[in-house]
Amino acid sequence: MKQSRQMLVIIIVFLLFNLSFAETNFQKCDDELSTLIQRVRTGIVAVGTYHFNTKPMVQFAGTGFAIANGNRIVTNYHVVATIKKNNSLFNLRVFHKNLPIKGVKAIILAEDEFHDLAILEIEGTSLPPLPMGEKQRVEEGHRIAFTGYPIGFVLGLHPTTHIGIISAIAPIILPSPTAKIINGGLIKHLKYPFDVFQIDAVAYPGNSGSPVYRLATGEVVGVINMVFIKSKKEHILKDPTGITYAIPVEFVHKLNRSIQ
Repeated sequence: MKQSRQMLVIIIVFLLFNLSFAETNFQKCDDELSTLIQRVRTGIVAVGTYHFNTKPMVQFAGTGFAIANGNRIVTNYHVVATIKKNNSLFNLRVFHKNLPIKGVKAIILAEDEFHDLAILEIEGTSLPPLPMGEKQRVEEGHRIAFTGYPIGFVLGLHPTTHIGIISAIAPIILPSPTAKIINGGLIKHLKYPFDVFQIDAVAYPGNSGSPVYRLATGEVVGVINMVFIKSKKEHILKDPTGITYAIPVEFVHKLNRSIQ
């Protein structure tokens, strides 16, 4: 009887210790994640235009993030392409809560339409740059997050973070079972294929240009893309799947190196 009581006491102490240890670990993980998100948010911008004679004066186009010395901004090509189409490049701005309400003027330094990437340069200021990783260090199952403006300026200049994993690394396009639905753009990507990331967290059109970063290292490993990839990856589907995709960071490195 005495031995049974002693054993019960030991079990209770063991359980209490493990519960306390688990709680401490959860608290540590929460604190580390919160610190990481706060650090990343300082380098996240909204990309759009400002003109005093339009309504609204500020118009949102997508998300971007700072790299290099903090005066270069990565976003999607299709984000700036819309602005170019509207002949509004002179009004191109990036917006951040620590910048003037009218934003900061930006110019396009480099474009990569094939991988849907663009690099901008902002004038007279800089933001904390995000650390850049390498594609070779990314594997399926790695935990990631992405931070951006999923619904534009509706929530103000307060970027939102989504968390998930790299659920698959697969080609942007596979040979189609029927030639009738293959167009010129798809043929070009069949000729020069590359892998993209599939992510099990929901992104929205405003997230285009958001950085995808690993929770373990804080390094950017990709760029969210909701328009360009879906048109290639899901071209045979009548309705979109809701899967989130990202362009690997290696193409950001390549584009950045191309700038003289």
